[in-house]
Amino acid sequence: MEPVEVPIRDESIRLGQFLKLASLIDTGADAKAVIADGLVSVNGEAETRRGRQLRPGDVVSLGDRTARVSDG
Repeated sequence: MEPVEVPIRDESIRLGQFLKLASLIDTGADAKAVIADGLVSVNGEAETRRGRQLRPGDVVSLGDRTARVSDG
């Protein structure tokens, strides 16, 4: 399944913020939990840092849902 394109305003965004922006999770607490549990991957690699900086082109996956960071 093709990732959903999610535009950002700045040149980068933190992973926790992007999960909310992309509607992959509902709250910051949810972001903390799914990242800590190793359920989130960035560009195919498991990511456990909520503050990981994402840039346009990065692909974030949670379960069967995927979103790509794009230029605003």
